[in-house]
Amino acid sequence: MAQPERSRVYQNHHLDSTRWDQIALRPSDIVISTAYKAGTTLTQMIVGNLVFWGQPMPDVLLHASPWIEMRRRPIQEIRETLEAQTHRRFLKSHVGLDGIPYREDVSYLYVGRDPRDVFVSLWNHYSNHVPEFFAELNGLPGRVGEPFPPCPNDIHELWSSWITRGWFEWENDGYPYWSLLHHAQSWWEHRTLRNLLCVHYSDLLRDLEGEIRRIASFLAIERSDEAFAEITQACRFETAKKNAKRIVGDMRLSFRDGNQTFFHRGTNGRWKDILTSEDLTLYRKAMKRLPSDLAGWLENGAAGRESPERRGLEREGLLCRQRSST
Repeated sequence: MAQPERSRVYQNHHLDSTRWDQIALRPSDIVISTAYKAGTTLTQMIVGNLVFWGQPMPDVLLHASPWIEMRRRPIQEIRETLEAQTHRRFLKSHVGLDGIPYREDVSYLYVGRDPRDVFVSLWNHYSNHVPEFFAELNGLPGRVGEPFPPCPNDIHELWSSWITRGWFEWENDGYPYWSLLHHAQSWWEHRTLRNLLCVHYSDLLRDLEGEIRRIASFLAIERSDEAFAEITQACRFETAKKNAKRIVGDMRLSFRDGNQTFFHRGTNGRWKDILTSEDLTLYRKAMKRLPSDLAGWLENGAAGRESPERRGLEREGLLCRQRSST
Protein backbone atom coordinates (compact mmCIF):
# COMPACT_ATOMS: atom_id res chain seq x y z
CA MET A 1 0.00 0.00 0.00
CA ALA A 2 1.27 3.47 -0.91
CA GLN A 3 2.02 5.81 1.94
CA PRO A 4 -0.53 8.54 2.71
CA GLU A 5 -0.08 11.80 0.84
CA ARG A 6 -1.08 15.26 1.96
CA SER A 7 -3.23 16.14 -1.04
CA ARG A 8 -5.99 18.39 0.38
CA VAL A 9 -6.07 21.82 1.99
CA TYR A 10 -8.83 22.28 4.57
CA GLN A 11 -9.64 25.95 5.13
CA ASN A 12 -12.95 27.32 6.39
CA HIS A 13 -14.43 29.11 9.41
CA HIS A 14 -12.87 26.60 11.87
CA LEU A 15 -10.00 25.05 9.98
CA ASP A 16 -6.71 25.90 8.37
CA SER A 17 -4.72 22.74 7.69
CA THR A 18 -1.75 24.75 6.37
CA ARG A 19 -0.97 25.53 10.03
CA TRP A 20 0.71 22.10 10.12
CA ASP A 21 3.50 23.67 8.04
CA GLN A 22 4.60 25.55 11.16
CA ILE A 23 4.78 22.44 13.36
CA ALA A 24 8.02 20.47 13.35
CA LEU A 25 7.01 16.88 14.11
CA ARG A 26 9.33 14.80 16.26
CA PRO A 27 9.94 11.06 16.22
CA SER A 28 7.57 9.44 18.73
CA ASP A 29 4.94 12.21 18.42
CA ILE A 30 1.33 11.03 18.64
CA VAL A 31 -1.42 12.49 16.45
CA ILE A 32 -5.04 11.88 17.56
CA SER A 33 -7.72 12.48 14.93
CA THR A 34 -11.49 12.36 14.65
CA ALA A 35 -13.76 14.36 12.39
CA TYR A 36 -15.46 15.63 15.60
CA LYS A 37 -17.64 14.35 18.47
CA ALA A 38 -16.28 10.82 18.28
CA GLY A 39 -14.15 10.55 21.38
CA THR A 40 -11.31 12.96 20.71
CA THR A 41 -11.12 14.35 24.24
CA LEU A 42 -11.49 10.88 25.77
CA THR A 43 -8.59 9.60 23.66
CA GLN A 44 -6.49 12.63 24.60
CA MET A 45 -7.25 11.85 28.26
CA ILE A 46 -6.17 8.24 27.77
CA VAL A 47 -2.92 9.18 26.04
CA GLY A 48 -2.25 11.99 28.52
CA ASN A 49 -2.66 9.67 31.48
CA LEU A 50 -0.45 7.04 29.86
CA VAL A 51 2.27 9.59 29.10
CA PHE A 52 2.15 11.46 32.43
CA TRP A 53 1.33 8.59 34.76
CA GLY A 54 2.82 9.26 38.18
CA GLN A 55 3.32 12.98 37.60
CA PRO A 56 0.96 15.97 37.29
CA MET A 57 -0.29 17.13 33.91
CA PRO A 58 1.73 20.29 33.11
CA ASP A 59 -1.26 22.22 31.75
CA VAL A 60 -4.96 21.99 30.94
CA LEU A 61 -5.19 18.93 28.71
CA LEU A 62 -6.53 20.76 25.65
CA HIS A 63 -3.68 23.27 25.89
CA ALA A 64 -1.04 20.60 26.40
CA SER A 65 -2.48 18.66 23.45
CA PRO A 66 -3.55 21.43 21.05
CA TRP A 67 -5.89 21.25 18.06
CA ILE A 68 -3.50 22.26 15.29
CA GLU A 69 -5.94 23.34 12.56
CA MET A 70 -8.27 25.37 14.75
CA ARG A 71 -7.95 29.04 13.78
CA ARG A 72 -9.07 30.32 17.17
CA ARG A 73 -5.73 29.86 18.93
CA PRO A 74 -2.73 31.59 17.28
CA ILE A 75 -0.47 29.05 15.61
CA GLN A 76 2.61 30.86 16.96
CA GLU A 77 1.37 30.19 20.50
CA ILE A 78 0.74 26.53 19.69
CA ARG A 79 4.15 26.18 18.10
CA GLU A 80 5.88 27.70 21.14
CA THR A 81 3.91 25.45 23.48
CA LEU A 82 4.90 22.33 21.56
CA GLU A 83 8.53 23.34 21.11
CA ALA A 84 8.85 23.80 24.87
CA GLN A 85 7.50 20.33 25.64
CA THR A 86 10.13 17.77 26.58
CA HIS A 87 7.74 14.86 27.16
CA ARG A 88 6.28 12.66 24.45
CA ARG A 89 3.90 14.97 22.64
CA PHE A 90 0.32 14.21 21.60
CA LEU A 91 -1.41 16.52 19.13
CA LYS A 92 -5.05 16.82 18.12
CA SER A 93 -6.39 16.97 14.56
CA HIS A 94 -9.87 17.12 13.05
CA VAL A 95 -8.98 16.70 9.37
CA GLY A 96 -8.47 13.63 7.22
CA LEU A 97 -5.18 11.85 6.70
CA ASP A 98 -5.09 13.56 3.30
CA GLY A 99 -4.73 16.95 5.03
CA ILE A 100 -1.92 16.44 7.56
CA PRO A 101 1.75 15.43 7.35
CA TYR A 102 2.49 11.72 7.49
CA ARG A 103 5.73 10.32 8.92
CA GLU A 104 6.67 6.72 9.60
CA ASP A 105 8.15 7.65 13.00
CA VAL A 106 4.95 9.32 14.22
CA SER A 107 2.07 7.34 15.76
CA TYR A 108 -1.47 8.05 14.57
CA LEU A 109 -4.69 7.27 16.44
CA TYR A 110 -7.92 7.53 14.45
CA VAL A 111 -11.16 7.37 16.46
CA GLY A 112 -14.45 6.48 14.79
CA ARG A 113 -18.08 6.46 15.90
CA ASP A 114 -21.52 5.69 14.48
CA PRO A 115 -22.40 8.74 12.33
CA ARG A 116 -25.85 8.91 13.89
CA ASP A 117 -24.37 9.16 17.37
CA VAL A 118 -21.87 11.74 16.13
CA PHE A 119 -24.72 13.84 14.79
CA VAL A 120 -26.72 13.84 18.03
CA SER A 121 -23.61 14.85 19.97
CA LEU A 122 -22.85 17.50 17.35
CA TRP A 123 -26.38 18.91 17.71
CA ASN A 124 -25.81 19.45 21.42
CA HIS A 125 -22.47 21.09 20.63
CA TYR A 126 -23.66 23.32 17.77
CA SER A 127 -27.05 24.33 19.18
CA ASN A 128 -25.47 25.47 22.46
CA HIS A 129 -22.82 27.80 21.10
CA VAL A 130 -23.11 31.32 22.51
CA PRO A 131 -23.43 34.23 20.02
CA GLU A 132 -19.99 35.50 21.00
CA PHE A 133 -18.45 32.27 19.69
CA PHE A 134 -19.85 32.80 16.20
CA ALA A 135 -18.76 36.44 16.20
CA GLU A 136 -15.23 35.58 17.29
CA LEU A 137 -14.78 32.68 14.89
CA ASN A 138 -16.17 34.49 11.87
CA GLY A 139 -14.24 37.65 12.69
CA LEU A 140 -10.81 36.02 12.83
CA PRO A 141 -8.47 37.30 10.09
CA GLY A 142 -7.77 34.95 7.21
CA ARG A 143 -11.09 33.11 7.09
CA VAL A 144 -11.55 31.28 3.79
CA GLY A 145 -15.12 30.93 2.50
CA GLU A 146 -18.48 31.74 4.02
CA PRO A 147 -18.97 32.44 7.74
CA PHE A 148 -20.01 29.73 10.15
CA PRO A 149 -23.84 29.91 10.12
CA PRO A 150 -26.02 29.79 13.24
CA CYS A 151 -27.58 26.46 14.12
CA PRO A 152 -31.09 25.83 12.77
CA ASN A 153 -33.86 25.56 15.33
CA ASP A 154 -34.99 22.21 13.92
CA ILE A 155 -32.71 19.20 14.44
CA HIS A 156 -34.14 17.50 11.35
CA GLU A 157 -33.29 20.52 9.23
CA LEU A 158 -29.69 20.28 10.38
CA TRP A 159 -29.65 16.53 9.77
CA SER A 160 -30.87 16.99 6.21
CA SER A 161 -28.00 19.37 5.46
CA TRP A 162 -25.37 17.52 7.46
CA ILE A 163 -25.97 14.10 5.89
CA THR A 164 -26.37 15.26 2.26
CA ARG A 165 -24.11 18.28 1.80
CA GLY A 166 -20.39 18.87 2.16
CA TRP A 167 -18.51 22.06 2.92
CA PHE A 168 -15.62 21.23 0.60
CA GLU A 169 -16.00 20.24 -3.03
CA TRP A 170 -14.68 16.70 -2.43
CA GLU A 171 -17.24 16.00 0.32
CA ASN A 172 -20.86 14.83 0.33
CA ASP A 173 -21.73 15.26 4.00
CA GLY A 174 -20.86 17.27 7.10
CA TYR A 175 -22.24 20.75 6.36
CA PRO A 176 -21.70 23.28 7.90
CA TYR A 177 -18.59 21.67 9.42
CA TRP A 178 -16.72 19.14 7.25
CA SER A 179 -17.24 15.54 6.24
CA LEU A 180 -17.36 12.73 8.76
CA LEU A 181 -17.48 10.03 6.08
CA HIS A 182 -14.63 11.31 3.91
CA HIS A 183 -12.55 11.78 7.04
CA ALA A 184 -13.22 8.18 8.09
CA GLN A 185 -12.38 6.75 4.69
CA SER A 186 -9.12 8.72 4.45
CA TRP A 187 -7.90 6.91 7.59
CA TRP A 188 -9.55 3.54 6.95
CA GLU A 189 -7.80 3.14 3.60
CA HIS A 190 -4.47 3.11 5.46
CA ARG A 191 -5.50 1.12 8.52
CA THR A 192 -2.86 -1.58 7.89
CA LEU A 193 0.00 0.85 8.46
CA ARG A 194 2.05 -0.26 11.47
CA ASN A 195 1.95 3.27 12.95
CA LEU A 196 -1.82 3.78 12.64
CA LEU A 197 -4.37 2.42 15.11
CA CYS A 198 -8.14 2.63 14.57
CA VAL A 199 -10.11 3.00 17.80
CA HIS A 200 -13.91 2.99 18.05
CA TYR A 201 -15.95 4.93 20.58
CA SER A 202 -18.34 2.01 21.13
CA ASP A 203 -15.39 -0.22 22.02
CA LEU A 204 -14.20 2.41 24.50
CA LEU A 205 -17.63 2.32 26.15
CA ARG A 206 -17.78 -1.50 26.11
CA ASP A 207 -14.31 -2.19 27.49
CA LEU A 208 -12.49 0.98 28.48
CA GLU A 209 -9.59 -0.71 30.26
CA GLY A 210 -9.12 -3.20 27.42
CA GLU A 211 -8.95 -0.40 24.87
CA ILE A 212 -6.59 1.62 27.07
CA ARG A 213 -4.30 -1.39 27.20
CA ARG A 214 -4.53 -1.78 23.41
CA ILE A 215 -3.61 1.88 22.91
CA ALA A 216 -0.73 1.56 25.38
CA SER A 217 0.60 -1.49 23.54
CA PHE A 218 0.40 0.33 20.22
CA LEU A 219 2.31 3.28 21.68
CA ALA A 220 4.84 0.97 23.38
CA ILE A 221 3.97 2.41 26.81
CA GLU A 222 4.24 -0.04 29.72
CA ARG A 223 2.21 0.44 32.88
CA SER A 224 1.35 -1.79 35.84
CA ASP A 225 -2.04 -3.45 36.31
CA GLU A 226 -2.69 -1.01 39.15
CA ALA A 227 -1.87 1.93 36.90
CA PHE A 228 -4.19 0.68 34.17
CA ALA A 229 -7.03 0.37 36.69
CA GLU A 230 -6.46 3.91 37.96
CA ILE A 231 -6.10 5.36 34.45
CA THR A 232 -9.37 3.67 33.51
CA GLN A 233 -11.15 5.29 36.44
CA ALA A 234 -9.66 8.69 35.61
CA CYS A 235 -10.92 8.41 32.03
CA ARG A 236 -14.50 7.43 32.80
CA PHE A 237 -17.06 10.00 31.68
CA GLU A 238 -18.35 10.68 35.19
CA THR A 239 -14.81 11.35 36.46
CA ALA A 240 -14.00 13.58 33.49
CA LYS A 241 -17.15 15.65 33.95
CA LYS A 242 -16.24 16.29 37.59
CA ASN A 243 -12.76 17.40 36.53
CA ALA A 244 -13.81 19.26 33.38
CA LYS A 245 -11.94 22.48 34.13
CA ARG A 246 -8.63 20.64 34.46
CA ILE A 247 -9.28 18.92 31.13
CA VAL A 248 -10.79 21.59 28.86
CA GLY A 249 -10.43 24.82 30.82
CA ASP A 250 -13.35 27.26 30.94
CA MET A 251 -15.85 26.69 28.11
CA ARG A 252 -18.23 29.52 29.01
CA LEU A 253 -16.94 31.62 26.09
CA SER A 254 -18.02 28.87 23.71
CA PHE A 255 -21.12 27.20 25.17
CA ARG A 256 -24.17 27.92 27.23
CA ASP A 257 -23.58 26.23 30.58
CA GLY A 258 -19.89 25.99 29.71
CA ASN A 259 -18.18 22.73 30.65
CA GLN A 260 -21.46 21.01 31.50
CA THR A 261 -22.49 21.38 27.87
CA PHE A 262 -19.12 20.19 26.53
CA PHE A 263 -19.30 17.05 28.70
CA HIS A 264 -22.94 16.28 27.96
CA ARG A 265 -23.78 12.57 28.19
CA GLY A 266 -21.12 10.47 26.47
CA THR A 267 -23.61 7.75 25.50
CA ASN A 268 -24.67 6.06 22.26
CA GLY A 269 -28.06 5.23 20.78
CA ARG A 270 -29.95 8.47 21.42
CA TRP A 271 -30.46 8.85 17.68
CA LYS A 272 -33.07 6.04 17.83
CA ASP A 273 -35.49 8.41 19.59
CA ILE A 274 -34.70 11.35 17.30
CA LEU A 275 -34.16 10.36 13.67
CA THR A 276 -37.24 9.61 11.59
CA SER A 277 -37.63 7.00 8.85
CA GLU A 278 -37.09 9.79 6.30
CA ASP A 279 -33.91 10.81 8.12
CA LEU A 280 -32.65 7.24 8.06
CA THR A 281 -33.33 6.94 4.34
CA LEU A 282 -30.90 9.83 3.80
CA TYR A 283 -28.44 8.10 6.12
CA ARG A 284 -28.50 4.84 4.18
CA LYS A 285 -27.98 6.69 0.92
CA ALA A 286 -24.92 8.44 2.36
CA MET A 287 -23.49 5.20 3.75
CA LYS A 288 -23.71 3.52 0.35
CA ARG A 289 -20.68 5.58 -0.67
CA LEU A 290 -18.48 3.76 1.84
CA PRO A 291 -16.87 0.33 1.60
CA SER A 292 -19.15 -2.05 3.50
CA ASP A 293 -16.48 -3.05 6.02
CA LEU A 294 -15.93 0.59 6.95
CA ALA A 295 -19.69 1.20 7.19
CA GLY A 296 -20.08 -1.81 9.50
CA TRP A 297 -17.14 -0.73 11.64
CA LEU A 298 -18.43 2.83 11.99
CA GLU A 299 -21.80 1.57 13.15
CA ASN A 300 -20.58 -1.07 15.58
CA GLY A 301 -16.84 -0.97 16.16
CA ALA A 302 -15.20 -4.36 16.63
CA ALA A 303 -18.63 -6.02 16.37
CA GLY A 304 -19.25 -4.40 12.97
CA ARG A 305 -18.61 -7.45 10.83
CA GLU A 306 -21.33 -9.43 12.62
CA SER A 307 -23.85 -6.64 13.19
CA PRO A 308 -27.41 -7.85 12.50
CA GLU A 309 -28.29 -4.33 11.36
CA ARG A 310 -25.41 -4.35 8.88
CA ARG A 311 -26.39 -7.77 7.53
CA GLY A 312 -29.92 -6.49 7.06
CA LEU A 313 -28.72 -3.39 5.23
CA GLU A 314 -26.57 -5.52 2.93
CA ARG A 315 -29.54 -7.76 2.13
CA GLU A 316 -31.52 -4.66 1.20
CA GLY A 317 -28.67 -3.51 -1.02
CA LEU A 318 -28.27 -0.33 1.01
CA LEU A 319 -24.56 -0.61 1.74
CA CYS A 320 -21.88 -0.47 -0.89
CA ARG A 321 -20.52 -3.91 -1.86
CA GLN A 322 -17.05 -2.60 -2.43
CA ARG A 323 -14.41 -4.22 -0.23
CA SER A 324 -11.28 -2.43 0.89
CA SER A 325 -8.05 -4.13 -0.10
CA THR A 326 -5.97 -5.42 2.80
